[in-house]
Amino acid sequence: MLKFRGTGVALVTPFKVDKSVDYIALERLVNFQIENGIKYLVVLGTTGEPATLSKEEQLKVQQKITSINAGRLPLVLGLGSNNTMAVVESLKTEDLSAYDAILSVSPYYNKPTQEGIYQHFKAISEASPLPIILYNVPGRTAQNMEPKTVLRLANDFENIIAVKEAAGDVQQTLELLNKRPKDFMVISGDDMIALPMTLAGGSGVISVIGQGLPADFSKMIQLGLEGKESQAYELQHKMEESIDLIFEEGNPAGIKSFLKELNICDDEVRLPLVKATDGLQQKISNFIRKY
Repeated sequence: MLKFRGTGVALVTPFKVDKSVDYIALERLVNFQIENGIKYLVVLGTTGEPATLSKEEQLKVQQKITSINAGRLPLVLGLGSNNTMAVVESLKTEDLSAYDAILSVSPYYNKPTQEGIYQHFKAISEASPLPIILYNVPGRTAQNMEPKTVLRLANDFENIIAVKEAAGDVQQTLELLNKRPKDFMVISGDDMIALPMTLAGGSGVISVIGQGLPADFSKMIQLGLEGKESQAYELQHKMEESIDLIFEEGNPAGIKSFLKELNICDDEVRLPLVKATDGLQQKISNFIRKY
């Protein structure tokens, strides 16, 4: 699965002022990634606000990205839910031919036990025609997917190829890297610690800030994969203020404000999310001007 080694980005879904999907801006965004060294694209991950898109809009966003990409980069589809059977049904009925893998978040809100999480992904694995990247983000799901559960899934199902790890727990990450089966990938889901995770043996990152600074962020991760620590950290220190800024008022409000400054798309989000405040927009503008 070398196609997922390096920097992937979780694409935003651009909106116009009237909150409709801006497909022209989406084209600019996708091309900006492809032309600046990003390795793969994640479609309709959390950053893409799929929870507030209708099914029709989700399908149109997928079709637009597939068309723009035209086979240039691998595509990963965000496909997760706290309803296991809904994910299984989607895997069995949707046309997934454009995708190279799915990214499936651990069930949120229900707070299943570790056995419940295992059984959820077991059902998904048995139904999926594509490789699966698990997504552990307890800050959003309210339940950590413990290393023992990730490792059990990785050992039991060949099509579970990776975990996007966003628990922010260094000890947990090191345990995964130390005990994982051969070729199982540990991918950072946290931009700030993506480089240390990569240097420790991780496979890279699925990034948010990467879509705003694609050339430098992807270069940093590649340097990390090559073990060029000092050069990689030079870039990290140059960019790290931007990472703090885009998450200061939540995701994706921050990255959309960043992309607005780059004239990629507007900064509109859909309720219950709200746009970045004027104060944060100014700080982001100042950063980009100095950068």
